[in-house]
Amino acid sequence: MASYLHTMYRIVDPEASRAFYEALGMEFRRELPIVRNGEHEATNYFFGFPGQEEELELTWNTDGRSYELGTAYGHIAVGVDDLDETLLQLKQGGTEPEQEPYRVREGGSRLCFINDPDGYRVELIERGK
Repeated sequence: MASYLHTMYRIVDPEASRAFYEALGMEFRRELPIVRNGEHEATNYFFGFPGQEEELELTWNTDGRSYELGTAYGHIAVGVDDLDETLLQLKQGGTEPEQEPYRVREGGSRLCFINDPDGYRVELIERGK
């Protein structure tokens, strides 16, 4: 039987990324230095929501490689209990939504999109309201 483990993407500022994802309610779980042939080339940082096994792996390359966000990436989605409170916490760290929260259809959940410190889109979907 297979199971979903994690999603990975690259970052440029580990401290800013940690603050952002912790403001979303994720917990920092561990970091893993990547060393090849005696040279430190990257560090992986793992985050997850309390009570869930699945993780987000953020990779910070320290070997001088550069990379671009790319055009195939869409977004990750995060369910939140209180969208307004989540946006308030993110605003305190300098993050604003792309536009005000909205509903895709009448009676649907409120949602909005934000960008993390590296420009990755994150969809916030309010649960249960």
